[in-house]
Amino acid sequence: MRTRWQRFKESYMLYSFLRDPMAVTCFAILALLFFTAFAAPVVAPHDPYNTKTIDIMNAQLPPAWEHGGNADFLLGTDAQGRDMLSTMLYGMRVSIIIGIGAVCLQAFLGIVVGLLSGYIKRLDNILMRIADVQLSFSTYMVAIFIGAIVQAAFGVAGYDEVAVPLIIVIIGLAEWPQYARTVRASVLAERKKEYVEAARVIGLSKTRIMWRHILPNTLSPVLVISTVQVANAIMSEAALSFLGLGMPVTKPSLGSLITAGFEYIFSGSWWITIFPGILLVTLILVINLLGDWVRDFLNPKLYKG
Repeated sequence: MRTRWQRFKESYMLYSFLRDPMAVTCFAILALLFFTAFAAPVVAPHDPYNTKTIDIMNAQLPPAWEHGGNADFLLGTDAQGRDMLSTMLYGMRVSIIIGIGAVCLQAFLGIVVGLLSGYIKRLDNILMRIADVQLSFSTYMVAIFIGAIVQAAFGVAGYDEVAVPLIIVIIGLAEWPQYARTVRASVLAERKKEYVEAARVIGLSKTRIMWRHILPNTLSPVLVISTVQVANAIMSEAALSFLGLGMPVTKPSLGSLITAGFEYIFSGSWWITIFPGILLVTLILVINLLGDWVRDFLNPKLYKG
């Protein structure tokens, strides 16, 4: 009997993936970025959280190849004297955690609402109207509202401690209707099929039918949305940081690093903003390109492999 790994190696998905140079390249870059981000405590040359090793006299040092650069700081330092390369690796880890965490919350809420709305008719209008109301509020409005409440309740220091889970909740609560609408549309199509009718006839409960039979057949569009939404969540966090509603300077993300260096870009310290910006664009680009490949593969009408 073949193992799952053997079946995966012989699958058409892997065969198609390996035949697409763009998908393979993007996956390799993304894997490298994920590895360096989560292995930052090991691979980063400095620890940006260790105040004992940070010297303010090293602030705004240019990259090592520029005049006045230091070989100990390959990409230069920021306004606080932190090594830019190390800070970017730690910051990318925070951005990825926020992106994945927010998408997990969006998917959970959206799938539950979409299943209930699509399968139980009496809940459809109520849940979809709630989704419509939610869509009328932008991520930034939700962030301002929740952020102001948290800062008033816990103070600035308390906000710094809960910034990561708070931003995950903010982005997750703001974007779940996209999942709900997609899942609802799939459920409406699936509920009329023979296997659902057969499950009803043999007396299975609505909960079992929804979660064990209908849900697995609606996961393809959810997977496509998720790849795009991870990139969107990372961009949303960067935008919130730029507005002062994201990660604090003491716990950098790529967005907060770009924001912190923006005021120095015209004074000559361009690297404080440019390098995190390049890394953020690269991360979002490879995620979106992989998402495009997943969308094309899961849609036989689009895939030309």
